[in-house]
Amino acid sequence: MRTPYSLLLASVLILLSAPASAHLLGMHGAGFEAGITHPFTGLDHLLAMLAVGMWAVQQGGRALWRIPLAFVAMMTLGGMLALAGMQLPMVETGIAASLLVLGLLIVFSARLPVAAGMALVGIFALFHGHAHGTEIPLAALPVAYALGFVLATAALHGIGIVLGKYMKHGALPLMQLSGAAVAATGVWLVLSR
Repeated sequence: MRTPYSLLLASVLILLSAPASAHLLGMHGAGFEAGITHPFTGLDHLLAMLAVGMWAVQQGGRALWRIPLAFVAMMTLGGMLALAGMQLPMVETGIAASLLVLGLLIVFSARLPVAAGMALVGIFALFHGHAHGTEIPLAALPVAYALGFVLATAALHGIGIVLGKYMKHGALPLMQLSGAAVAATGVWLVLSR
């Protein structure tokens, strides 16, 4: 039996994860396993990945898979740009802004053309990918780390889709409340930078 309590418990666990610790990876322990756990250890990345899946559910149709796919592809490009030594300005601010915008898109059930939605999440994904790409040179196994991070990101999008489908059919406005929590986290991160 699905209850709002299980969703509340999941939300509390998400909020208790360490904020932005995903950006503090050191010189050791950075293979596939570190890459796959990396998106789960920072509140900013965790919420952004889930929000992309939830918003894709609201968009429906082809957007359901195209929006998360665009995020993964552009995140990978952002990581490659960082590896090539290209600087991207205001990366942390871009990541925080992604939470604010994605949260508001969910709150207002904003509908965009599929290409526009893909472009929007793609811009945010560049920031997320660049942040992690700057860490890969420190890793012992950069390709394995990157593969783990990409797979974890896709999995989090999938979890966001499942949560979105569950919340979309609930009696309570759980989707909008979740979006508001994501947006509020984005505001908090912008103000704390």
